[in-house]
Amino acid sequence: MAEEHASSRFRLPWKLPVQRVARRESVQTPFEWRATVRTRVLVCAAALALWTAGIEARLIYLQVIAHADMVARAEKQQSMTVNSAPKRGDIVDRNGRLLAYSVDAETIGVDPTQIDDPGTVARLLCDALGNCNAARRQDLLTKLQRDTQFVFIERQVSPDVGRRVRDLHLPGIVIYRENRRYYPNRTLAAHVLGYVGVDNTGLAGLESAYDSQIRGRSGRMLLRVDSRRAALAVREAVLPTAGDSLELTIDQYLQRIVERELEAGVEEHNAESGRAVIMDPHTGAILALANYPTFNPNTYRTFPDETRKNSAIQDAYEPGSTFKLVTASAALEEGVLVPADMIDCAPGWIKFPGRKPITDVHPYGLLSFRDVIVKSSNVGAIKAGQKVGIERLSMYVNRFGFGQILSPDFRGQSRGLWNPAALDESGLASVSMGYQIGVTPLQMAAAVSSVANGGTLYEPRLIGAFIRDGRREPVPPKALRRTISAETAATMTTIMEAVVEEGTAKAARIEGFTIAGKTGTAAKAVPGGYSKTDYFTSFIGFAPSRKPALTVIVVIDSPHGKVKAYGGTVAAPIFKRIVEASLRHLGIGPTINAPSPVIVARADSAVKAVRPVPTGVAAIRAQVLEPVQPGLMPDLRGLSAREALHSVTTIGLNPRVSGRGFVLEQSPEPGAVLIPGDAVTLKLGRRAPVLPVGGRPQ
Repeated sequence: MAEEHASSRFRLPWKLPVQRVARRESVQTPFEWRATVRTRVLVCAAALALWTAGIEARLIYLQVIAHADMVARAEKQQSMTVNSAPKRGDIVDRNGRLLAYSVDAETIGVDPTQIDDPGTVARLLCDALGNCNAARRQDLLTKLQRDTQFVFIERQVSPDVGRRVRDLHLPGIVIYRENRRYYPNRTLAAHVLGYVGVDNTGLAGLESAYDSQIRGRSGRMLLRVDSRRAALAVREAVLPTAGDSLELTIDQYLQRIVERELEAGVEEHNAESGRAVIMDPHTGAILALANYPTFNPNTYRTFPDETRKNSAIQDAYEPGSTFKLVTASAALEEGVLVPADMIDCAPGWIKFPGRKPITDVHPYGLLSFRDVIVKSSNVGAIKAGQKVGIERLSMYVNRFGFGQILSPDFRGQSRGLWNPAALDESGLASVSMGYQIGVTPLQMAAAVSSVANGGTLYEPRLIGAFIRDGRREPVPPKALRRTISAETAATMTTIMEAVVEEGTAKAARIEGFTIAGKTGTAAKAVPGGYSKTDYFTSFIGFAPSRKPALTVIVVIDSPHGKVKAYGGTVAAPIFKRIVEASLRHLGIGPTINAPSPVIVARADSAVKAVRPVPTGVAAIRAQVLEPVQPGLMPDLRGLSAREALHSVTTIGLNPRVSGRGFVLEQSPEPGAVLIPGDAVTLKLGRRAPVLPVGGRPQ
């Protein structure tokens, strides 16, 4: 064993050289390694070249091809644009009282990606917002679980609600300030003003019609932000521009009067709805416009669409007997009839082929054309319309503005229903008494205003002025066309006065004033004909009749009260209450038995010579139909109260009347020199005047 061990120790050195020799024999030739290195270097160089080319290609793509997109993305990451809503212009009435303006409100949003516990956050938010219930909490929870970076929680809440939410210090909640439209008078003039949506855009009424002027121009702020979208600095800012303010022709107090009386009338007569308009007959300015039921534009979403509709300009109705004013005006203007012409209305009905007989409420015999309108005879109006004819009556319907859009201030305004091409003899009969034609209260008010002002149709308007940059730019009245002559208008006024004094509108009388008006009652159209229970009852008139300040129309839809549904029993009393309160508000004194004004005569005024006044019964009647010479007192003895009042008010005097019957005494005496506005005392009595041959009453 020792030898073997020694032998192995002895052989080890000899084996090592052998192995070295073997390795040396396997080594390549001296220059063969260069080829290997060259290959490796080429591979590395190729890889490096490809890598460099890829980098260069990517750089070229990013720096050249996608340059604009990269700049935009960088700008988007580093900047944030915040739009600031402009403040809407105010809306004021004709006296500068605020009807609509903008107030600050808080809008609450959330980034759901930053919400860790949606259930807890939903509960806290629900409690802070108020009026919390299970449905609202579930809605909040749904919003907080959305896969998006922003969701609105609540738009335009009060500052108190915003403060409560801000005090919660919840992550991801964003609160910023917006403008919200506010209507301080709530329901007042709601259908005129309209309302504004949450995006500060007008949706109805004047808010919609003049949205581009009222809304103004939005502002913009460009912010520099960090990676967490926190603002670092303002790079650029464009301030918002406030919108124009609107000054309306509406009088806030007249509007309150109309809404109050209209609501009371609808409730009293258990009616479906009502609408009313007050217009200045000399300019077309709308002083009040109301519908009932009404709504609150601050919370317009809680009211049905039908309630928010402006029926006074959007819903057409058949006017019934109020439209006889158009028929009468056409007959007088064309000269086919005069007030004294007699019309046979017997036997109280008239028949046309293919339809039921048209009847009067009360059968009449022979009536003057004046009394046809005063007593509102359908048969008489139809015969007057036949004398005018289809072509000429159609012309006057168009002249008075029916079948047309009259005002630029209303969106969704109805043209009414008017098709003259479809008229035949039966259709002419219907139109003559106010059927087979649809009108709006606004159209009727404009048409009758043209009678009140002497024959000029004015464009109905709501805008009195625009207020831009502190400057008031008034909107002038716009006369559209002449409807009838001044003479015809004066005759129609006399007839309409008789309607109130003697005819179907006695309930519209106002003590101390002369009123001109006309009643209307029309059955509502239903499938297959006309209803026997539902009617449109209406009254339209102007006051004071000889110096009109107001044209007022009242339309009540489907009254079912204690009194029978007629224009004279339902609409006329509402008209009376509206006009009485309106005249008091405007400071218009009585035209009958008015207190004498204080007049200071000019020192250089010359006293005109007294001219003798014609005598005789013919002269007495002529004074009623023809104006007397200004400045001279006519002889009124022997005239009826109505004829005397007409004559006195025509020349601008203030009558004081005592007694009833015919004029027995007057002061000043006939032929005396007068100044317009003087008081005239008339003593009436039942004793019939005794006329001597060629003389005056004794």
